[in-house]
Amino acid sequence: MSHTAHIPSHRKPRQRASKSALRAGVAGGVLSTIAVAGAAGPAQAEPVTQTIEMPTITSGFSTAVAASAQATQQVALDLETQADEDAAAEKAAKTAKKAHAEAVRKAEAKKKAEAAAKAKAEAEAEERAERASRTSERTTLSASSGSSGSSDSGSSASAPSSSNVSGSAASIVAFAKAQVGDAYVSGGTGPNAWDCSGLVQAAYRTAGIDLPRVSQSQSTFGTQVSLDNLQAGDILYWGGAGSAYHVAIYIGGGEFVGAQNSSTGTVQRSMDYDRPTGAVRVL
Repeated sequence: MSHTAHIPSHRKPRQRASKSALRAGVAGGVLSTIAVAGAAGPAQAEPVTQTIEMPTITSGFSTAVAASAQATQQVALDLETQADEDAAAEKAAKTAKKAHAEAVRKAEAKKKAEAAAKAKAEAEAEERAERASRTSERTTLSASSGSSGSSDSGSSASAPSSSNVSGSAASIVAFAKAQVGDAYVSGGTGPNAWDCSGLVQAAYRTAGIDLPRVSQSQSTFGTQVSLDNLQAGDILYWGGAGSAYHVAIYIGGGEFVGAQNSSTGTVQRSMDYDRPTGAVRVL
């Protein structure tokens, strides 16, 4: 092979001169423009204004929204008004109920006061009438006892006869009956309030006989007698002889007079009302 043989080249073929000149001209123009711009100073940027169109709300839609808001506000106002009215009505009802209850209470209190005043007036009138009656009976009793005593002393100065015993018994019974309606007071000895033994002692004193003060002693003062053989003027007792807790006076006919208790006062009762335990005879 010859040393001068042609070896193919891998380089690209050179561009044509025209194209190279064109490119050089363009590049030079660009560089010149840049140089001029740099010498002139930075250019003032123009502001950019962009307009965005928003969707337009139709007049019908806005009216509906306004109406809905107004309706909602009106409902709220109506509810508030109704709540105020309900509260006012409830308060008025409570006030009326309280006033009615107070009026009823006052009316009942007035009615009770009037009834109590009426009962008190009737009781006072009845008590005055009873006191007047007892005063009259006591006056009559004193007069009859005085004349009976004069007659007895004139007829005999010896031991009391059966007629004298009857007279004393009548005096005792009359005095006891005259005290019916008097009050019962523990420790009372008259003239308008008694306890049981105080009444018996006072009744016997009208016949000139002094009895012991208490019921225990009165139940043994005299002769024990059967309840089937009683005489007017005998002393009845409840409880044991010597330990009796209550006494009364037998007035005949199966009845007695006694100062019973604070509820009943001095009463006249049948022996069946409260059967006594025993009896003693003093006359």
